[in-house]
Amino acid sequence: MNNGRARGERGPLYRLYSTRLRRRIPAGSVPQHVAMMIDGNRRWARQLGFATAAHGHRAGAAKMHEFLGWCDDVGVRVVSLYLLSTDNLSKRDSRELDDLIEIIAELADELAAEPDWRVQHVGRADLLPEALARTLADAEARTTHHRGLHVNLAVGYGGRGEIVDAVRSIITQHDADGGSLEELAASLTPEQIGEHLYTGGQPDPDLVIRTSGEQRLSDFLLWQSAHSEFYFVEALGPDLREVDFLRAIRDYAKRDRRYGR
Repeated sequence: MNNGRARGERGPLYRLYSTRLRRRIPAGSVPQHVAMMIDGNRRWARQLGFATAAHGHRAGAAKMHEFLGWCDDVGVRVVSLYLLSTDNLSKRDSRELDDLIEIIAELADELAAEPDWRVQHVGRADLLPEALARTLADAEARTTHHRGLHVNLAVGYGGRGEIVDAVRSIITQHDADGGSLEELAASLTPEQIGEHLYTGGQPDPDLVIRTSGEQRLSDFLLWQSAHSEFYFVEALGPDLREVDFLRAIRDYAKRDRRYGR
């Protein structure tokens, strides 16, 4: 656990409320996998009068490191962070994209330095600048034997592209085994596709959180979130507080997950 991680200066009433929220989360009701869509970094920078969005992205990255500590503290086992989509790679301003790439590389390096966290890149490494792809691969290699919090960094990620890649992988494997397309069509299952996703072998997200009040998936974990619970926070990404997170966990604990029953 990372109970000693700094969370910023808070007053006694805030700490009291935070402690009370923790106590109200029923034992055994913490989600196993939380997916986080941090949004609002650019708006945050603009509202504070910064000249570039990089200030917001840097503050958002620092908040994500803090957020992971909160997750670890309450017993979440897997966290997926949506940091850079395939759409971002083609549509963001080149200067903002360069700043983002640098910030993501710094974040990956910082997370890999945590004592027992395991970092995994989920996304298309071939679409990324070579230096960033190398940094993400190095973070994975340095933490591959860690058994603590599993952190998925979705960089160069697109949910629809992931499903296409999974199906391609299945077809390639089936062909290598000498099977026919007819046999594959007859035997293909959702479980097979799940095994070939970037997150294969991991539990699907129980809870998806998005900041800044936006209420959409934006091509994030489309397959995996079929049965996820969603929680939307009004706060912009860098302004997210631990109490906001704890409220999300408390809300999740109250929900009746029926899975179609």
